[in-house]
Amino acid sequence: MGNTPRSLSELAVYLDAELVGNADHMISGIADLQCATSTELSFINQESYTQHLATSATGAVILNADFAEQYQGNKLVVNNTYLAYAKVSALFESLSTLAVGIHPSAVVSESAEIDPSAAIGANCVIGECVRIGSGVRVYSGVSVGDRTSIGENTLIHANAVLYQGVTVGSGCIIHSGTVIGSDGFGFAPSRDGWRKIHQLGGVIIGNNVEIGSNCSIDRGALGDTIIQDGVIIDNLVHIAHNVKIGKRSAIAGCVGIAGSAIIGENCTVAGAVAINGHISIADNSHFHGGTIVTKGNTEAGVFASTPPMQDVKKWRRNSVRYTQLDDMANRIKQLEKQLKTLLPEDSVE
Repeated sequence: MGNTPRSLSELAVYLDAELVGNADHMISGIADLQCATSTELSFINQESYTQHLATSATGAVILNADFAEQYQGNKLVVNNTYLAYAKVSALFESLSTLAVGIHPSAVVSESAEIDPSAAIGANCVIGECVRIGSGVRVYSGVSVGDRTSIGENTLIHANAVLYQGVTVGSGCIIHSGTVIGSDGFGFAPSRDGWRKIHQLGGVIIGNNVEIGSNCSIDRGALGDTIIQDGVIIDNLVHIAHNVKIGKRSAIAGCVGIAGSAIIGENCTVAGAVAINGHISIADNSHFHGGTIVTKGNTEAGVFASTPPMQDVKKWRRNSVRYTQLDDMANRIKQLEKQLKTLLPEDSVE
């Protein structure tokens, strides 16, 4: 990992790519095609970017066979350029190192079980009966509540908060500012105001889950909030109590999912989607940005709502017409009835 230079022959083996060019050429990083230097690697997966190939100073390009003939320099030819880029990016990760062991400023309960290969950063707080697996990296200022479990090789960035009774699987990444296990929004109305319903469940996060920065995942009211294996969640997402998200689903930024909603496997939820509570979404469902999901579905599909952006004058006219739709529908029904009385029965479909 890090910025260790790699030869193109090494990268070709790692990516299972066809190497054309100098196998001994060394690569120390990845950069945009227009900005790359001779020691950096670029990639191209769209026709529109081929115009930059002739002038690029890049050391090598990852591309597929369709574009290979358009570049005469060093190249790694693959079937899926974007996937290859994702894989090779892991080799040049620039995340600062964290020394194995527990930083002297960390506050760790005596009952916590921390694997000797784990790294606990400065000013972390680790609660009672916490279990932290091998290879875990916990950066500075992270708070881990009592009875929480963190699986092997999970990475938790600075200032994230895990409340009590949270389970995080192996190979996960949790970004800064995210809070996992906060109380769900449960209150009972009374004559004296709102009476809090204490949230007694937990949060269970599967393996290889990535959660972006400043997300909030609430604990269950009685049972657990569950995020299954391979789910990816962008920044600024709110997941309410007792929500369940199926394997390999992807949730983009600024999404809100209300309590007890069930999202199936392999779903994609684009930015700013709002999902109602107590509904079920079928596997392989896909929602365009800004969609308001008020009811569940039982079959896979692609869904969208809300009108696209338009000129404000046109939007105002359309907004007025929208309020008139019910009246217009009633008038059409009345006209249809009148039409039936005026025309012979066999002439009206």
